[in-house]
Amino acid sequence: MAVPKRKKSKSKRNKRRTHQKITAPNLTPCSHCGEARLPHHACPSCGTYKGRKVVEIAE
Repeated sequence: MAVPKRKKSKSKRNKRRTHQKITAPNLTPCSHCGEARLPHHACPSCGTYKGRKVVEIAE
């Protein structure tokens, strides 16, 4: 079984983990109401997608 000869330093460990971070989602304004929404998703506030009403929103 392979065993490391030396302990990895905190610096080496952290350099390895630099790409394991969470990024914020890209939000775009809705063309109908201007509310922030995810791209390629129906707007959660007005229910439109590509200019069409696709989801009924209870108000």
